Amino acid sequence: MDFGRLLTAMVTPFNSNNQLDLDQTTELVEYLLKNGTDGLIVAGTTGESPTLSHQEKLSLFEHVVKVVNGRVPIIAGTGGNNTEASIQLTKEAEKLGVDASLLVTPYYNKPNQEGLYQHFSSIAKQTSLPIMLYNIPSRTVVRLNVETTVALSQLPNVVSVKDSTGDLDAIASLLEQVDDHFTVYSGDDSLTLPIQSIGGSGVVSVSSHIIGSEMKEMLNLFENGNIKEAAKLHRRLLPIMKALFMAPSPSPVKSALKYKGIDTGSVRLPLVPLSPFEEQNLFRVMEDYQ
Repeated sequence: MDFGRLLTAMVTPFNSNNQLDLDQTTELVEYLLKNGTDGLIVAGTTGESPTLSHQEKLSLFEHVVKVVNGRVPIIAGTGGNNTEASIQLTKEAEKLGVDASLLVTPYYNKPNQEGLYQHFSSIAKQTSLPIMLYNIPSRTVVRLNVETTVALSQLPNVVSVKDSTGDLDAIASLLEQVDDHFTVYSGDDSLTLPIQSIGGSGVVSVSSHIIGSEMKEMLNLFENGNIKEAAKLHRRLLPIMKALFMAPSPSPVKSALKYKGIDTGSVRLPLVPLSPFEEQNLFRVMEDYQ
């Protein structure tokens, strides 16, 4: 399945009572689609999935499916560290009409590679949805090895991986070993272009909330052979990409969105909003880019 090149890991809008705000979700979806987004990740970690209830996730999936109405692929964050619970959520998301599932490596349990293989394959066998694996050892402690990813890619509906290891050597090795249908997306905004240059298919981005059109332009320049121009734009965008991760995500990007006039509310504990000092630094970087 072609997910596109610029996928946004969408924040989850909350109202002033920190409850799900579906009206603001509609506004955010339309804004993202106007600014370069080819596909949406809903209820991923950027969407604060650890603090969303099962029912809130289902409400989000159903609402975004309705709003998008087939314009771009919707990838539902249905992974977790409980295999049976992930199977159940994935099945329910499939019934609601999402286009694919994002499955993160199980956190805290610390399964070995065989456990990881069994976890993902067990979920894959219970759904017909295309599956994007999510390898982010900095948050989950466990790392999905190249060999395990290659083995999983042989399953018919495991079609992609969002790689947040930052390990270009491992990503190159993976790309060399998987079939052409299997795609690799950068999970780090600042590595979008380097991963693209070794055969990646695009990025699952947080920064696209703020610089989506520019990131799309960068990918288009690279795709059209304008390597120097793409690299120049990459270097120009880098300070914003870095600033949007000055504190645990998605606190910075929610502040940045509000600065741009798109209020998606605060974050839920245990995350906290940016301090006034952090906000000043973030807004200064955004103003310098203008």
